[in-house]
Amino acid sequence: MSAGSLKRCTVAYAAAERAFLWHLEVPVGADIAAIIAAARRAAPEAQVPWEDAPVGIFGELRGRDAVPADGDRIELYRPLRDDPRARRRARLAGARR
Repeated sequence: MSAGSLKRCTVAYAAAERAFLWHLEVPVGADIAAIIAAARRAAPEAQVPWEDAPVGIFGELRGRDAVPADGDRIELYRPLRDDPRARRRARLAGARR
């Protein structure tokens, strides 16, 4: 493939104990699913929820069929242990007593 038919994307996943980044060159038309599959092949030992995690580009949720642009960061999101809004409400309720 020529350089003009490739784009560079980064796949990112932050576990509680460590962050992962994979810098990849993929075909220009590659969608998020294909890019995540390439990252998975590059790091088969990584403990990442490849199939189940919600995904996004620079903090915006996207479907796995979305086609990112050259230079985009594809993020795999892990669930929060608790809702920060609920935690803040509980803290305020305790302070009012």
